Amino acid sequence: MKHVVVAISGASGVCYGLRALAVLTEAGVSVTLAVSTGGARVLEIEEGLRVDPEAPNPATLLRLADGVDVPATVRAVALSDIAAGICSGTHPVDGMIVIPCSMGTLARIVAGTSSNVIERAADVMLKEGRPLVLVPREAPMSRIHLENQLRAHDAGASIVPASPGFYHRPKAIGDLVDQVVTKALDRLGVATELISRWKAPRDA
Repeated sequence: MKHVVVAISGASGVCYGLRALAVLTEAGVSVTLAVSTGGARVLEIEEGLRVDPEAPNPATLLRLADGVDVPATVRAVALSDIAAGICSGTHPVDGMIVIPCSMGTLARIVAGTSSNVIERAADVMLKEGRPLVLVPREAPMSRIHLENQLRAHDAGASIVPASPGFYHRPKAIGDLVDQVVTKALDRLGVATELISRWKAPRDA
């Protein structure tokens, strides 16, 4: 069973993170979840979800009905818990995705500050040569933003901007979200059937 760290940071577009969490859970992937302080604020603003970064409730983010248990494959860690297993290179993790990834979180990952569980877990992914997928959602981007993404790429991270394609002929916002989530999870080796994969007209 794959083990993936899912981090939601404080950029607009937390719907991407919620969808990725749901898809991974449905696929039976073992997930360790973390939410930044900014991520919690955006979750409240954009989705009306109240989340404590020190005790994120997976049931809330999975939108489970009352009485429905959180799958045993999903657990959450406190933002300040830098002693969590995912903060050690000896802990078995197959990859990590920060979705969405704020420019602040990106900058701190690139700087290696490791001041919270998200930044430290990302640092571990890079130092251990494991997949780290960053899904930035910002526009326009300054030179600082662009240079930080290049530095993250050069350090081993995959940059998957939240800029959906349209070749699958989306009919709703959810279709656009699924296209980005598909691209991001592909980088973690998690195949999905959320959208129709591209086929050139001659191959259709």
